[in-house]
Amino acid sequence: MNEPQSSNRRVLIVAYYFPPSGGPGVQRVLKFVKYLPEFGWEPAVLTVQDADYPARDESLLKEIPKGVPVVRTKIPEPYTIYRALTGKAKGSAVDVNVNSKPGEKRALTERIAEWVRGSFFVPDARVGWLMTGVGAGARLAKEFGADLVYSSSPPYTCALLGRKIGRRAGIPWVPEFRDPWSGFLSAPDRPFLSERLEHRMERGVYRDAPRIAIAWRGIAKDLQAKYPEEDVSKFALIENGFDPADLDHAGATANKKFTIVYTGSMYGVRNPDTFLKAVAQLRTEQKIDPESVCLRFVGRFGDEVHAMFARPEVADMVEVVPYLPHSESIAQAKGAHALLLVVDDYRGAEGIVPGKVFEYIGCERPVLALAPEGAVAEIVRRTHAGEVLGQHDIKGTAEAVHRLFEEWKNTGTTAFPGEANEVKALSRRERTRALASLFHEVVEKHGKKTTS
Repeated sequence: MNEPQSSNRRVLIVAYYFPPSGGPGVQRVLKFVKYLPEFGWEPAVLTVQDADYPARDESLLKEIPKGVPVVRTKIPEPYTIYRALTGKAKGSAVDVNVNSKPGEKRALTERIAEWVRGSFFVPDARVGWLMTGVGAGARLAKEFGADLVYSSSPPYTCALLGRKIGRRAGIPWVPEFRDPWSGFLSAPDRPFLSERLEHRMERGVYRDAPRIAIAWRGIAKDLQAKYPEEDVSKFALIENGFDPADLDHAGATANKKFTIVYTGSMYGVRNPDTFLKAVAQLRTEQKIDPESVCLRFVGRFGDEVHAMFARPEVADMVEVVPYLPHSESIAQAKGAHALLLVVDDYRGAEGIVPGKVFEYIGCERPVLALAPEGAVAEIVRRTHAGEVLGQHDIKGTAEAVHRLFEEWKNTGTTAFPGEANEVKALSRRERTRALASLFHEVVEKHGKKTTS
């Protein structure tokens, strides 16, 4: 094992989503690993081997800094059984189709699979990692000389694993949450006893952690509402961001048509219904030329979203591109004339901040944000990155798209309206600086050893 610099402290990071996994959760942890040494922390990583990731991006393996110890342990993955039970293709992404809209009817096999998921996989389908991860993580922590354990959730199993490793190694542990835990959008309906067990786990993590890092403010609000008697001073807001180095190294996809791009995933209550209806309205009113418009959706999409793409009034303008490596996804965003951002449409979504909003802004293309008044609206307006429309505001969305189309038609491009200093403040390096400061605080107050 490569020995880190003696002047730095050392942190063991527990993360299920790590290269070759793709997705925004991977970017957050990967950039922390990249920048932590600049702020006095050498990282090692405990992750999984041969995982059933929703998306894979082999190119990200090259971004793991040389010399960072990465230990991968086996994990039992139950989604193979889920696919067999529901008739889904081997290797198909599960996450975009297990989360349905409220009230949506589902096949009997899917309802049975959901019941099994809700009843037995607590806190989530990755709970089997506890069997292989605790011992390996404790050994790695001791061999590496870790001063702290840091876990990244979801999956929430990571928080339980990080806590156990910290106890065995005799060092403090700090969990981070990128999303709320019980009752969030991706959470299954659970029978009473399983729900009680999950709440006991969640509350135990909240109570035992000396500090808790959160990616957006709504996570703290959610936990405070569930457990108002617990210590509310534990939360440290460390938002997502973008890495200027990624954007500088990526090209920009050339587009001859007026092109609006969405990157990421869509399913359930996160869907393009309002946006597509707005574009269809412009077409009906002959305010856009459909032969000059491309609506490009890059990523993974649920079956109901594919049905929206196939609507005859927009189908000839829609282009669906499967999940791309991160650098190629950035190139798509940088070459767009506008970037579409859609926040989940449900009560409480005003606190949600998708990780991609920061990278969108970093790409310096106008943002069309379909979002409630709340965190995303505040960020887009503070940076002057684009326009915020209501999630059901078809008219306003149509007007915003039309303005951009007219600008493109008259000039051949669209201008980014962002404020440079506000955009710069969203960098991953600055986010990592805040995380390192949190680590130092916890070790000073709760650590059992010091480094020379």
